[in-house]
Amino acid sequence: MVERRRATMDSETLPILRINVVKFLIQSAHDLEVPPIVKYSALSLFADRFYSSISGFTSSNDSRYWLLQPITESNLQLFALVSLWISSKLHTSHPLSIKLLKAFGDTMIKEQHFMTRDFLDAEVIFMRILNFEIGTANITFIFLEELLNHFKEVAKVGELVNWEACMDVMDLLYEREETSVFYGSPCSLAAAILVASYLITVPVQEWEFPIVPWVHFVTSFKEDDIVQQARDILLHVLETDC
Repeated sequence: MVERRRATMDSETLPILRINVVKFLIQSAHDLEVPPIVKYSALSLFADRFYSSISGFTSSNDSRYWLLQPITESNLQLFALVSLWISSKLHTSHPLSIKLLKAFGDTMIKEQHFMTRDFLDAEVIFMRILNFEIGTANITFIFLEELLNHFKEVAKVGELVNWEACMDVMDLLYEREETSVFYGSPCSLAAAILVASYLITVPVQEWEFPIVPWVHFVTSFKEDDIVQQARDILLHVLETDC
């Protein structure tokens, strides 16, 4: 690995990096044209699990974790690409190739140049940090997709809920430190995102369907809790008082 510039990061500065690296992952998923399930599985693996676990390795003397010693933004970008690589192996019949990822990294990661071996080492480190537990069945994306499909089956107005808007909401929540914690409860978050997206994308004159009682009925979450979280989402997404 040829190093151009290394900015050392300690555990106190890790939260500052999070937004930039998550945005990098989201943009990379777009540029690499991966399916949404790959993108959101990668976000779950990287942002929800890997990123929150790495602070304990900043001062470790274990050479197996050398790419985290020290932690730099460039190294985190490498791990973000690795999360997309792993996710593509889980969810597609033609996963991203290491050759493609290296070429992409050469273009997009500005401060360091990573070799093919670095990608392979990063994958092993990533898997170790997650204790080789890379299941992505219980993520917000899957619950939300199932919930919206069910909604479309029972109500014509469900067709007016814009799926792209739902995904935009998920992206925005990941990109903000204060809302990323919502992903700790993927089922309830999916319910709240559906309600918020309904309010954002369905014309007011079509607001006849009892969306909150229906979501309560199919998910068993309390109506007050659904409304409160949907309101929190709207406050952050629209940046206005509700």
